[in-house]
Amino acid sequence: MRAEIVSVGDELLKGQRVNTNAAFISAALAGIGVPVGRVVACSDREDEIVSVFAESLQRADIVLVTGGLGPTRDDRTKKAVQQLLGRGTELNQEAYQNLAVRIKKYGMEMSPSLREQAMVIEGSQVIPNTRGSAAGMIISCGEQFQNHYLVLMPGVPSEMQAMMELTVVPSFAALSETVIRHTPVKTIGIGESRLAEMIVDVEDRLPEGTTLAYLPHAAGVNLMISTIGRDRDVVDRDNRSVVEAIVRTAEKFVYATSEVTLEETIAAMLSCRGVTVAVAESCTGGLLASRLTDVPGSSFYFLQGFVVYSNQAKHNTLGVPEETIKKFGAVSEEVALALATGCLEKSGADFAVATTGIAGPSGGSPEKPVGTLCLAIAQKNSADVLSRRLVLQGDRQQNKLRFTEAALREFWQCLRQA
Repeated sequence: MRAEIVSVGDELLKGQRVNTNAAFISAALAGIGVPVGRVVACSDREDEIVSVFAESLQRADIVLVTGGLGPTRDDRTKKAVQQLLGRGTELNQEAYQNLAVRIKKYGMEMSPSLREQAMVIEGSQVIPNTRGSAAGMIISCGEQFQNHYLVLMPGVPSEMQAMMELTVVPSFAALSETVIRHTPVKTIGIGESRLAEMIVDVEDRLPEGTTLAYLPHAAGVNLMISTIGRDRDVVDRDNRSVVEAIVRTAEKFVYATSEVTLEETIAAMLSCRGVTVAVAESCTGGLLASRLTDVPGSSFYFLQGFVVYSNQAKHNTLGVPEETIKKFGAVSEEVALALATGCLEKSGADFAVATTGIAGPSGGSPEKPVGTLCLAIAQKNSADVLSRRLVLQGDRQQNKLRFTEAALREFWQCLRQA
């Protein structure tokens, strides 16, 4: 089976909303062996919706649609389907009762526009909406479209996700004859071209039905190994063999082979060892502490964060010598070292990570351009303090993110070696 996704809404084409629905649907379908061949964003114009639906239904066994089912005039998805299939609508009693309960709960009265959300295309299988008011539909589109299916769901992510999990995925799981396995290999500290050269032999010997995609990010490259086939055991074996080969080849750059973040990986390492960390931040302005504490349970390993932005704060709070700042500058490995050791002493943590840099757009010089980062990592009961000077490229927000990526990368490598 092959699927396509159509996301209806002018807001998607104007850049006012990011299409997160398509990513969720694709992942859910992969779990039942249904690959997505195309994702389309479509305006709210009825004629364009009709045209996009007709085109997708000619190619795909299932066309999943989000958006355009609400009560306002710009919600035209149902009217487009009526025009495409030549069908009317009918009141679905289950959807109407669900709607009536919701309206009563919020102290509202049933209006014609609200009642319209319980009207469904004739001959459709209704998808109950457990999170909202508009009913979803699974529609067999008849011989004119080779009996392919049209699935209509609201654009509100929580409503769509519940429909996918409770109705859509179970409905199509039994029809799928294939198995898909996606496994990420997450790397950091290596570029796309270098990684490609490193694993060229692995990529040249991919099993039949297996593909490899490169997904560069701020501090490295994520790989996605995808395998499709009819035999689950063969699919799992082939997928696993490629993942293991990549890990063997690029081991020192691989931090995960599952959907976890770098900070989650670090959190697991800290928790497993029963050690703690504190941070001293200048250029990252608290973003490093924020990322480390985004992980549930971070109170077990994260002790404290210092945001020491000014030179005075660096001296007064963490004891960075004024002469060090004057001699080497606030953005220097020497100051980063002093920040890390001061943070370690003040916090009592097992590790301290410090950042100081120039995020931009101003403040740079030929010797220290915008994007310069100096970081240091100090460890309790160790005289060795790691320091690095890096020059990254981006605007202010990108640089702050990349600074934290670099700091987390160095901390991860430090933990691996500790």
